[in-house]
Amino acid sequence: MLTRSAKRFAAETPVGRKRRARKMARELADTHPDAHCELDFTSPLELAVATVLSAQTTDVRVNEVTPTVFKRYRTAADYAAADRAELEEVLRPTGFFRAKTDSLIKLGQALVERYDGEVPGRLDDLVTLPGIGRKTANVVLGNAFDVPGLTVDTHFRRLVNRFGWVREEDPVKIEFQVADLIEKRDWTMLSHRVIFHGRRVCHARKPACGACTLAPMCPSYGTGPTEAAPAAKLLKGPRARELAAHAGVDPALVPAAAVRTPEAP
Repeated sequence: MLTRSAKRFAAETPVGRKRRARKMARELADTHPDAHCELDFTSPLELAVATVLSAQTTDVRVNEVTPTVFKRYRTAADYAAADRAELEEVLRPTGFFRAKTDSLIKLGQALVERYDGEVPGRLDDLVTLPGIGRKTANVVLGNAFDVPGLTVDTHFRRLVNRFGWVREEDPVKIEFQVADLIEKRDWTMLSHRVIFHGRRVCHARKPACGACTLAPMCPSYGTGPTEAAPAAKLLKGPRARELAAHAGVDPALVPAAAVRTPEAP
């Protein structure tokens, strides 16, 4: 059964959807001016490694481990020649450390053999590398090479479906459909903003609908509590009170614990 909000958008035309998507994208830019890649890196190789390590763990945990990794393994050749047991021990805190060790060693070998040890700056090349899928490739392109790319992670997939931009679960199809809605120059930052929104406001189980700046444009409004007080308690992250104020909700309704609560991975 469609909610009242969903019914408003049931007859939306493709042109109307594109206009609404772009308006929501602009609102996300206003709502999350601090959105950025949360993996620490100083080079394309470091970002590629960090993104491989981010699978099934949090960016915070990856950033705790990568200083040691980047100090010991500075080049693709270092990963290619790494002692497996030693690298596994370093990566253990990230989970699935054996598989990640295998991916990084093979990634280093492929870069040395095929790209003179350098991370390529083309999607078609990146996706041929061990451990690098389209999502990882777009992270690297957008943040290390300034080549626009859409990062379709679990947050992005959930939110663009809730937003009614797509009705699709396949990440590649989502990428192409959203690319048709949003201007290319905005793809990388849109990814960050949607991910921030998913971690801080539009949670998987109970989104903070009543404290969301996108509420008037969202067909899924009402999935979570619409009253200000319970919605405000669901906001998370260091800017939780600012997010409430931006949505026209009293910041005092946001508990102190919400500001300190780690965001979802």
